[in-house]
Amino acid sequence: MADVFVAESIREVSPDVKEFTFRPAGPGAVLRPYAPGSHIVVEMSGKANAYSLTGDGTTADGYRISVRRQGDGGGSAWLHDRLRPGDSVRLSPPRSAFAPVATAKHHLYVAAGIGVTPILSHVRAALRWNRSFEVVYGYSAAGAPHLEDLRRLAPGRLFEAAGRGRLADVLAERLRQQPVGTHAYACGPAGVMTAFQELGGSFGWPEERLHVEHFAAPEREPGEPFTVRLASGRAVAVPSGTSALDALAEAGVAVPALCRQGVCGQCRVDVSAGIPEHRDLILTSREREANDCFYPCVSRAQTDELELEL
Repeated sequence: MADVFVAESIREVSPDVKEFTFRPAGPGAVLRPYAPGSHIVVEMSGKANAYSLTGDGTTADGYRISVRRQGDGGGSAWLHDRLRPGDSVRLSPPRSAFAPVATAKHHLYVAAGIGVTPILSHVRAALRWNRSFEVVYGYSAAGAPHLEDLRRLAPGRLFEAAGRGRLADVLAERLRQQPVGTHAYACGPAGVMTAFQELGGSFGWPEERLHVEHFAAPEREPGEPFTVRLASGRAVAVPSGTSALDALAEAGVAVPALCRQGVCGQCRVDVSAGIPEHRDLILTSREREANDCFYPCVSRAQTDELELEL
């Protein structure tokens, strides 16, 4: 459940990126500690967008997010153009699908552009808890949000890459040279995420050691119609072009959801029969093969019917 928070401060990080710091507005709202790589959902003027927290997880300095302004009329534009210090918004509790692996001997963090936000959280936490790490940061001539922060936080452990071509070279070099037991984490545009996973696979990295945080799922075909069967035996039809999440909601079955793009993991539902058509950006190939869960915001069915534990 979202609580009311106040924008304590707003500062410009780069020409199109602003950092927002939020504090609880009243006795009902609390600052909850969070795992590095967590995000919150900001509710504003009828919109709800998820943004990565950039702190180390202790919350002593409030909840901080950095938002790149994209287009007009969306949540990022509202935050940039409308929100002022002292204004109130509603924030969800922090949630993570991109936490560090506690048993890793070393951590390789890879950021591209505004994908630096969850990586900044990882770096700050690694310094607080004395974890072994290094950072690759790819950016364009148009701007490099939080570059100075990373230079200050990780001297000698930061590998900069100006431009997509240079990033590919640096990424390949660092992936090759990691010690056994390293886990790698990447956040950025889809092309960078694909290159990260393909390079890692070509160098023999186990899939479970390559972690990615996506901005959004790509556009997909509307898919074939199918039926969802609930534990009660009730059947809910899911037409082509309608998500299972929306079909369930229309039938009066509420499933908690945030991003609605197969990225955040909030709407996960267990599958007891049938074969899902996985369209999310969360499950590993091994988890997909198990076919025991799916994300109804984007995923569909390979079989005519899916039986869900709802």
